Amino acid sequence: MTDPGNGTTFDDPETLRKRALAALLTARERTALLTSCVEDPELTAQHSPLMSPLVWDLAHIGNQEELWLLRTVGGRDALRPDIDGLYDAFEHPRAERPSLPLLPPAEARTYAAEVRGRALDILESTAFEGTGARLTEAGFAFGMIAQHEQQHDETMLITHQLRKGPVALTAPDPMPVPAFTGPSEVLVPGGPFTMGTSTEPWALDNERPAHARLVPPFFIDTTPVTNEAYQAFIADGGYTDPRWWAPEGWAHIREHSIEAPLFWRRDGGQWLRQRFGATEVVPADEPVLHVSWYEADAYARWAGRRLPSEAEWEKAARHDPETGRSTRYPWGDADPTPEHANLGQRHLRPAPAGSYPEGQSPLGVRQLIGDVWEWTSSDLLPYPGFHAFPYREYSEVFFGSEHKVLRGGSFAVDAVACRGTFRNWDYPVRRQIFSGFRTARDARPDSA
Repeated sequence: MTDPGNGTTFDDPETLRKRALAALLTARERTALLTSCVEDPELTAQHSPLMSPLVWDLAHIGNQEELWLLRTVGGRDALRPDIDGLYDAFEHPRAERPSLPLLPPAEARTYAAEVRGRALDILESTAFEGTGARLTEAGFAFGMIAQHEQQHDETMLITHQLRKGPVALTAPDPMPVPAFTGPSEVLVPGGPFTMGTSTEPWALDNERPAHARLVPPFFIDTTPVTNEAYQAFIADGGYTDPRWWAPEGWAHIREHSIEAPLFWRRDGGQWLRQRFGATEVVPADEPVLHVSWYEADAYARWAGRRLPSEAEWEKAARHDPETGRSTRYPWGDADPTPEHANLGQRHLRPAPAGSYPEGQSPLGVRQLIGDVWEWTSSDLLPYPGFHAFPYREYSEVFFGSEHKVLRGGSFAVDAVACRGTFRNWDYPVRRQIFSGFRTARDARPDSA
């Protein structure tokens, strides 16, 4: 299967079936890790009103899989229609979910496992091509469910970061790298490029369709903004000077007495942070983490720069000036490997700025995929020709000016839910997510 817009070749149906199986199994292994590393009381507790109890996520994962793979694709009778309302994310806000009659941990595990067993049977018997059904063409429904589970795994990892108590999760640190000495910014030439996708098999509706986008020339940071750079903003009074803040952001930080990224605290002459139950010195060379859009925007203004638009970010990540193609990833069309990017909870922190030279774009921009979600200046809006699929509540109900777009994924994102076209979004006040940023600036047209 070939994308006529960019020349990307995708796998045959049987290979896609194997990829779907691997993606589902990988997601379930991670779900098991995140829900077995603490005792049951920790699963049923709500660790922050911003997040669900971990046991809600566990059963919700199973319920979504039942709804789409067993009932819709497989045409099977409902296993637990009585719980659909409990695990409808739009029916019950997160802050209310602890008061619901949720399945207890053992029952939630049993339910999710029973659904999975039946879903794998359906996977084996479902045709991936020639059906005329969008849900099953190229195994979309199975890829969608694998992505959904991995997205909730990232949500559960955020809950673990918010959780008070002893360390429950461990992982090796990224490899240390020499201090990055390359250029601080890269020029992205002006001109059109292909944004979005029409043929990536498991791309979600908000990534579609592929369309031409004209972007003037601009400069973008070679790496995400680091903790060291962000500390300079703090030291220069960044949190006490309203000049740098959008009015809503200034009101928010004053109301909530915000003086630094979430989980940071000052200890004498140094900054410390809390990371998955452990306290450590904030590492100078890592990309800054747990900052809101308002904080990212304020830093960029202080630095005499701005946040890149979503189109600018994607052009920096996907456009190859030599061929004119938009690739799947900054490094090309190949799936990510550990040499390309920090993904999949392989580590529990961002890698130092300048890591992963094999994952850089043709223009030399690094760490566009993995490490930290990157705030952009853009509101979440539909692409020209957008059609909601397979349900409005995935994207369409969020379109508008309330949500800002993040790009690129983080160390907590699995590769199945991260690519050059993938779009994430959140409210501009959100800081518990694994969010950072890089900055940009305009370039004169004759710079291209």
